[in-house]
Amino acid sequence: MSFTPQAAAASWLAALLLRDRGPSATAALAGAALTALVAPRAVPRRQPHAAGPVLRVLTANLLGGRALAGPVVELVRETRADVLFLQELSGDAATRLKRAGLHELLPNEVTDVLADDPRGNAIYARYPLDDSPAIAATSAGQPAARLDLPSGQSVRLICVHTTPPVPRWYRRAVPRWRGELSALPPPGDPPVILAGDFNATLDHAQFRRLLRLGHRDAASQNGNGLLPTWGPEPRGRPPLLTIDHVLADPRCAVRASSVHRLPGSDHRAVYAELRLPGPG
Repeated sequence: MSFTPQAAAASWLAALLLRDRGPSATAALAGAALTALVAPRAVPRRQPHAAGPVLRVLTANLLGGRALAGPVVELVRETRADVLFLQELSGDAATRLKRAGLHELLPNEVTDVLADDPRGNAIYARYPLDDSPAIAATSAGQPAARLDLPSGQSVRLICVHTTPPVPRWYRRAVPRWRGELSALPPPGDPPVILAGDFNATLDHAQFRRLLRLGHRDAASQNGNGLLPTWGPEPRGRPPLLTIDHVLADPRCAVRASSVHRLPGSDHRAVYAELRLPGPG
């Protein structure tokens, strides 16, 4: 299901290459149907009126702490991120990020990092964080926190990293993945922002159920929903699947979004600039 955009492109290619009219028409019909499903992700949506402060968020999977610390910190600096969500953060990687200057930019943190475990997750922020209970027990944990902004408003932050629904032979993998996605909360007050590695694309029904609760995929809202964020290895090959997301409260206006390469990781970082709803 994750390869639906590629299947749409392949269907149109087959329609052009097949010589027999019947198979060519069938391929074109399939291409049209799949394109109708995936093309809206590349069309910017009209945003709600939001009168609150701007919040810049960045999420990155560090591949067990193997991503280079310097580029991560530089990306935080370039995007002027207020919040950084990190997945697969090891104790060693956390130390390297601190040495690279992350705490000078984002001095507040909530983490579940253990020294000898590369599956930790963390939330770093420019403004004070109030630690909250993790959302659900997973193979990596999903830390949560309340962010208190200078305007007096608050935002609920959740760093998401669900168990992947593979390998196929492991019968518990898919039910666990579905359960972890189902455990994520709906929008509420204060506004909720979910960001991280969902191990799911918009082609998965379970992820669409999460969106039906009211969350908005920031990249799709901004017309960047087809930009892939993950590839099978970190050595420069193009990414294939869009499994990393920033989900925002439906009252937030998505002002910008982008995807950025992470040297040393098989994931791309996802950035979103959000204007929060006004107080009250």
